Amino acid sequence: MDAWQIFMMTLAGVGLSAACGFRVFVPPLAMCIAHKAGMLNFTGEFAWMGSDVALVAFSIATVLEIGAYYIPWLDNALDTIAGPAAVTAGTMTTAAFLVNVDPWLQWTLAAIAGGGAAGTVQVATTVTRGASSALTGGTGNWIVSTAEAGGSVAVSLLAVFIPIAAAGVFFVLLAYVIYKNPMKMYRQWRESRRSASPPKTPNVLPA
Repeated sequence: MDAWQIFMMTLAGVGLSAACGFRVFVPPLAMCIAHKAGMLNFTGEFAWMGSDVALVAFSIATVLEIGAYYIPWLDNALDTIAGPAAVTAGTMTTAAFLVNVDPWLQWTLAAIAGGGAAGTVQVATTVTRGASSALTGGTGNWIVSTAEAGGSVAVSLLAVFIPIAAAGVFFVLLAYVIYKNPMKMYRQWRESRRSASPPKTPNVLPA
C-alpha cells in the first residue's frame, strides 16, 4: 500500500471520527451500511462491523442516542460519558479504514488523528450545548441537537464519498475551536451554570 492510499484512508477515518464527536453511533452505522452496499470492505479484527448483528445494534443505538439528546437536561448528562465514548469510537473508525497497514502505524494514526478529531468536535458540542442550556434553560437545546445529528450524518456521508471534503469540514471546525479558545469557553460555561444554579440553603439546627 502506497503513501497516497494511506493518506486518503486517514482522511476518510478523520472525517468519520469527527462525525463521532457529534453522535457516537452514526458513523459506525454509516460504515456498516456502506459495507453492505459494497463500498467498504472490513477485514480481520473489524470484520464484525459489517455483520447483520452490527447493523441492527448500530441502528438501535443510533435511534436511542439521537432521541435521548432531545430530552431536556438528559442531553447535558450524556455529554459526561459521550466524550470518552466519542474518542473511543473515533479511534476505532479510523483504525477500521487503515487496512493492510502496519499495526503500529494503524493504531498510532487512529489514536492521534481519529481520537483527536472526535475529541475536538465533542468539546465544541459540549460547550455549545452548555451555553444553550444557560441561555435558554434547556428549551433551545433541541436546535443544537438537531444540528449535531444532521452534522454527523452529513460528515459521515462525505467521509464515505468525498474524504477530502469531510476532512476539510473538520479542519474548519478545528480552526474555529482554536480561535474561540475551548478552555476559556468551558470556564465561561461552568461559571454560567454555577450562577444559574439556586443557592443552597444551609441546614440550621433548631435552638
